[in-house]
Amino acid sequence: MRILSHEIPSAVGQTVTVAGWVHRRRRLAAVSFLILRDRSGLAQIVVKGSQAQLDELGEETVVQVTGTVAANPQAPGGAEIVDPVIEPLTEPAATPPIELWRPTVGAGLPVVLDNAPVALRHPAVRAGWEIAAAALHGFRSALDGQGFTEIQTPKIVGTATESGANVFALDYFGGPAYLAQSPQFYKQTMVGVFERVFEVGPVFRAEPHDTVRHLAEYVSLDAEFGFITDHRDVLAVLRSVIAEMLSSVGARAGAALERLGVTAPEIPVDVPVVHFSEALKIAGADPDEPDLAPADERAIGEWALREHGSDFVAVEGYPMAKRPFYTHPQPSDPRWSNSFDLLFRGVELVTGGQRLHQYSDYVAALAARGESADAPAYSSYLQAFKHGMPPHGGFAIGLERFVARLTGAENVREVTLFPRDLHRLTP
Repeated sequence: MRILSHEIPSAVGQTVTVAGWVHRRRRLAAVSFLILRDRSGLAQIVVKGSQAQLDELGEETVVQVTGTVAANPQAPGGAEIVDPVIEPLTEPAATPPIELWRPTVGAGLPVVLDNAPVALRHPAVRAGWEIAAAALHGFRSALDGQGFTEIQTPKIVGTATESGANVFALDYFGGPAYLAQSPQFYKQTMVGVFERVFEVGPVFRAEPHDTVRHLAEYVSLDAEFGFITDHRDVLAVLRSVIAEMLSSVGARAGAALERLGVTAPEIPVDVPVVHFSEALKIAGADPDEPDLAPADERAIGEWALREHGSDFVAVEGYPMAKRPFYTHPQPSDPRWSNSFDLLFRGVELVTGGQRLHQYSDYVAALAARGESADAPAYSSYLQAFKHGMPPHGGFAIGLERFVARLTGAENVREVTLFPRDLHRLTP
């Protein structure tokens, strides 16, 4: 029976079988070493005598090895396999486009992305998704523990409502359709069914951004729940979710963090919160600015770290003019919204807030935009509000951006399996 490389140290003196990829071959005068890589790490196999077989096994050839485990403090995990019988499971592999055995990736990002099916095998490259997978586990675990129901909503939709200029149009059996920019309408509707829902799924933004922080397709971690008082209730749940995500990354992807030389931060119990108007002052921005520029976000992040020792800071009360029509206004001053952005190390990570929940408020909000609640774009969505919806709110986290900020990646594409942007549709 096959065992994994990380199990080898516990099998000293036993005959075992391992299988994986030839990660590296090292030849010395009297002995050679085959370093085998599987999903759990690296194993060292000692080959004595003829090296002819090793010469035929190029890096990335898939092999099965049976041999005896011997203790060796210098081997990975303190043990190695000796007296091996090596059986190739594939033809000799072609030379990889990058040297996967090197500790760091020597190739530039375009080369890595062009050759992603092989480049992702590099332990440092795959570490990004190991961290992402652990974060996903934490996201689901946190919300499961708080009584949320996981849902899946359509990604092909009939109307473009949130930002019509930034959608991907499709031919849907001869009629118009679009790739969903967000599950927003559906997750609000499902609050009327389950009260508390979340979704993990792709969203699509046809935004003409060619920056290090934007993708045309990314994984959105959405949550929506009812019976709240205001957006601060949403922020409290978000804080607990991110804490669980960070904990899960530390517990499940500790080796990946170590490979990248990264330590996961902690999110404080009381996340610093500043009003949008105050945030502009902190950033030294024009008080009439309707939004925060990237430079403003960086300045606010630096302030939070300096004044509160926190990598996280929430900016609440964004102007209603810059928020979607379903956003609940601040009751004391309707110029501002009961919404927030959570910044992580100076970059917007999460947008969240309280939504309108009265049907009449939706009619008024749409009329103010010159639109009708009876329009096809809104009629099915607003059915839920005609028939009673509780005060509710929610948030959305961009998974790739979360991992990029956590690892310090300069470009979000570094931690995306197969990124889609203005220039990339393959692999």
